[in-house]
Amino acid sequence: MPRYLRSNLPGGTFFFTVNSFQRRPILTDDRLRASLRQAINEVREELPFRIVAWVLLPDHLHCIWELPVGDAAFGVRWGRIKRQVTRECAGLIQLPERSASNLRRREGMLWQRRFWEHEIRDDDDFRRHVDYIHWNPVKHGHVSRAIDWPYSTFRRFVNDGAYPEDWGVDEGRESSGVEFGE
Repeated sequence: MPRYLRSNLPGGTFFFTVNSFQRRPILTDDRLRASLRQAINEVREELPFRIVAWVLLPDHLHCIWELPVGDAAFGVRWGRIKRQVTRECAGLIQLPERSASNLRRREGMLWQRRFWEHEIRDDDDFRRHVDYIHWNPVKHGHVSRAIDWPYSTFRRFVNDGAYPEDWGVDEGRESSGVEFGE
């Protein structure tokens, strides 16, 4: 089995992508969203972190977290969050049957087994990832304006003056000419 090397920068800022199992469109279900919010709040009580930016889509989420000085345990946090949501929602949402290969890999049926993380390197990298997060619902065709997506931090950024309300409007262009992410 391959060994994945994760960043271990204590007190770092990280961008994450977390997918639902088999990219099933279940993450915006009201019960699952409430469970996810509760799990995050409970984990943050014991293992603090700050959510800088966030978007929840039907089959995946993106976010940026800042960890406390001296702490690099984002994997522990994600593991606890995913386990708690799975325990609470397994009976609420119809999940696919477990296959022998899933059981061998101890894969849950709500979340993809792993997640993707990227250590934010500098201010430009941070800005590109925040833009990517807020553009994502438009990119995937869920809305034509970033401000119309209810499950993101975009409105908070508008209220803080970081974006105008009309930022992230799809006028038939693929990405409004802006380069995002990696």
